[in-house]
Formats: sequence, C-alpha cells, structure tokens
Amino acid sequence: MLTGVLLAVREGTQTTTQSDPATSPLARFSASLMTTPAPSAPSSSSQPPPEAPTTESIFNQETKKSQLTSVKACKMSQNALETLRGEEGPGNSVYLSERGNSIRLHEGILQEGYIQYGMDRHHDTDNPDGIINMGTSENKLFYDDMSMGIYLLLLIIMNYSACSLTKEIPFLLQLTKPDMLHINPSLLQYSDWRGHAFLREAVAKFLTHYCCSPNPLKADNVGIAFIIEIVCTVNAILIPTPFYGVITEDLHLYSDVKLFHVPLDCEADGKDNRPFRLTVGKLEEGLQRAKEEGLTIRGVILMNPHNPLAEIYSLKEMITFLEFAKRNALHAIVDEVYMLTVFDESVTFQSVLSADSLPDPQRTHVMWGMSKDFAMAGIRIGTLYTENRDLVEALAKLGSFHGVPGTTQHQVAQLLQDKEWINEEFLPENRRRLKAACSYMTGELLSMGIPFLDRPATLYVWADLRKYLQESSFEEELSLWKCFLRHKVLLSCGQAFCCSVPGWFRIVFADQQHHLQLGQYQQHSQCLLARLFMPSQQPQGPVSCRF
Repeated sequence: MLTGVLLAVREGTQTTTQSDPATSPLARFSASLMTTPAPSAPSSSSQPPPEAPTTESIFNQETKKSQLTSVKACKMSQNALETLRGEEGPGNSVYLSERGNSIRLHEGILQEGYIQYGMDRHHDTDNPDGIINMGTSENKLFYDDMSMGIYLLLLIIMNYSACSLTKEIPFLLQLTKPDMLHINPSLLQYSDWRGHAFLREAVAKFLTHYCCSPNPLKADNVGIAFIIEIVCTVNAILIPTPFYGVITEDLHLYSDVKLFHVPLDCEADGKDNRPFRLTVGKLEEGLQRAKEEGLTIRGVILMNPHNPLAEIYSLKEMITFLEFAKRNALHAIVDEVYMLTVFDESVTFQSVLSADSLPDPQRTHVMWGMSKDFAMAGIRIGTLYTENRDLVEALAKLGSFHGVPGTTQHQVAQLLQDKEWINEEFLPENRRRLKAACSYMTGELLSMGIPFLDRPATLYVWADLRKYLQESSFEEELSLWKCFLRHKVLLSCGQAFCCSVPGWFRIVFADQQHHLQLGQYQQHSQCLLARLFMPSQQPQGPVSCRF
C-alpha cells in the first residue's frame, strides 16, 4: 500500500482498475490510486535522468531560495489543523482563559493524523478499507498472540479464567500469573507520590542491570513525574532537530517552556557518512544563537536511541555532549526510552548510566519507560533517574497530579523483576521480530531507490521522500502527507518533528507484516502488484540508499 501510493505520486498513473469494489478491501484504495492524477516525477532510480532534480540540487535550491529552518517546520505543524479542516476553525470559548483556549485549539500534525486514524481505523475483518497506521511509534508485533496482555484488564474485571487461552498464547502467561493479578488494600490507597517503594526498588534494580551501571542505582533517586517544568520554567531548552514531535506539545501546553532548535544537516558532512549528525560544535552554535536572541538556556534534551532518526550514539559521544552541558551549567535530560529496542547483535547500546563517572551527575537526568521496550504503549508509566535529591523532592510534590494506579505499579514491578522471562523469552523474540520487520520495510524502500537512515534500533526508519515533492517546501511535504492519508496510509512527516528540510518521513515498521505489505489482503492484489511494478518503473542500476 505504501509503495503503491509512492508510485502513484511519482508516476502519475491513470489506469483504471477492473476490480469490483465490493469484492476486495483494496478496491477503494486501488481505484483511487489508479485514477487520481498525480504530478509527474522522475524515476525512482538512484541515477535520475538529467531533468530530474537530484538530492544535491534540491538541497542547494533550499539554501538559495528560502533558507528553511526547523522553526518554519514547527509553525507548519502547528497550522496543520487549519490546512486540513479549512480556514474557519472553532473560535475561542468564553468559558476558558487565554491559555485554556490555546490548549483547546492546538492540534499538530501527529495529533490530527491520529484523530483521523481513530475515526477510520483499519481492522482485518470489521474495517478492511480503513487507515493503516505506519505513523505512530507503537510496537504491534505481539498483537497476534496477545503477549503484551492486551486483554489483561478485561480478564481482571470479568474474573475470567485464562487457562484455556494461555495454552495457545504462551506470552499471555506472564501477565496472567497469580502474582501479577494480586490485589491488597495498600494498592488501593494513596502511596508515596514518587511511586510505591516496591516499584522504585524494581526500577532501580532493572536499570542497574540493563544500563550496566558500575554501581547499584538508588531506589530513592527514582521518580515517576514530569521533569522539564521543574528545571526550566519560563526559560528555554536546547534541542537538536528533528526530534520527537510531541515534546513540543508536552512542554508548550503543559509547562509553557520554550524550545530552542539546533537544526542538524540532512547531508553527510564528509567526516563520516552520517546525515543529521549531532556534534558539540552544533550545540555550541545553538547556545550562542540563543544568547544573542536574549534567551536563557537552562538545559539540553538528548535522545539515545534517537526519535525519529533511530541513531545510536556511542557512550563517548554522549559524554562529550554531557561535558558541553557541564561547561555551560545546563541540565542534560537524556531520553533512553528505546534502550532495549536494538535488534542487531553487532550493535551495542550504552546508557549514560553505564559510565564510571558523569561530568555533572547533579544535572544529568535519565528517562525511561515501558511503552517502547516492552511494547506496552497503553501502560502509561515513565520513570526518571537522577542523583539530584533536590530535584527528586521537587518531583515528589507534583506526583499527586500524575499518580499511577497501585495495581498497575504492582504488575509493572512483577514484570521488571522477572529477568529470566525478559532475557530468555521476551527480548530475544522481540528483537527477532523487529529485525524481520525492519528488513522487510527497508527492502521495500531499497527496491524503490528511496534513501533512508539504516539503523538497527527503535520501531521506525527515517526515509528521504524528497524526490516525490513537486517543489522543496513544507507545504508540498504536507500535501504528500495528505496524499498518503487519502490512500489510507498514515505516516509522520518531517515538519511534525521540526525537521529543517522538507521531504523526510518517519515510517513505523513494528506491525504485522500483512499490514506492511502492499495491501495483499485478497488474491487480486497480485494483479495490482504486477501493474505497479512494471519493468520500466523499477530502479535501473545499483541503488545506494543506506546511510
């Protein structure tokens, strides 16, 4: 399906289909794909014809014409709802304050796409023509066997016996064991707002082991709360772009914290073959620009593995970033939420907590959560580890606003303590499935000559779709994003991540393969594939698309 939309955009195919719309879930998609005119674009070969704009020429045009920045990208993202729904949006409410109206009316591209997906969600039998979500970073590779316990809450509420299910669904055993379903009065009462002591102990031991900390991490230094507003309210945070787009909403709507962008170049700089390379020099330049604009920078956000680049920074690189933060008295907020989602045995992730010593431990704060590494996006638990006791105490004051149910804390603690299950069953199987899904997705991209960052981590790839833009602009990128959505494929475009150059997309591969394939739900899809992949449309010559 993804490839079909790309081909429609790129080739301008106008052939009609003979399929009966009532006989195939793909009919509506294939019909619109074959009949909707699309702008003519060059071949998907890595060696385009002379009249086709190359990646280099597009980049030069961007530099000469508009000097695009990530600030414009974010403004485009903030205006996406107006673009998608028309200029006449809902007005301000007389019942809300200015800030309340700002929060109510705010809608970014990621949120708008997910709303549309929620209204037309694909289901293999109930809604086969619905939108397939390849934009939300969520691991769905275990949904076939319910290994992540998606029916756990239902089982608890109904007191339903899961014995018959667990014989066929071995992973469900882990989340329906008697100790997982245990409830006692203390779990139903108010607790320490930092989290129950048993959960903080479990998290500390878990992070000590999987972050390879040279010394045991302290349970008293574990918290479950927001951190940004504590260290930088009214000031600003330095953040390299592109970055996880929801951070903008989290900070702007909740804390009114400003983000100062450090755009990363999408072209390799010659020192190595790494587009979007983060260096201390770029952080220094960003900090200087912020000072010139009169902003007080109080911290820097670092993500490892990165979202959306999937970049894995070495411990040596991370230490240099932390040394930069120390020189400038900045808090370093390190997001390691994908630390166990590395699926190549030859690549090792090293947490900053594995360092023998940190440049500034009092200003270094590490965040981790269950959603990515354990394929539990619905279990809303995030944890923070810091040596700064003052910060821990401040976070505890806010804990009452962000408390996690005691029963959920108990279940998570039980899960984190079961190293045998994690090491021998879950992690090997999760990595195997992620590796296979990534291989399938990158193979599709390679077959079409689409460049992408080849990184064996996270749940997605960062792909370069600039050759499908009629012109290098964020407006055109948004148009391409809407084209995908019209054809029932939800992706995430670069401006949603404040990327400084239009045309990059994040494509999530952590889903069942039949959802990733080109709509192969019915037998006639083979005819569709044959029509799409005509020999003249295949990339000619060698394709060099991996970065």
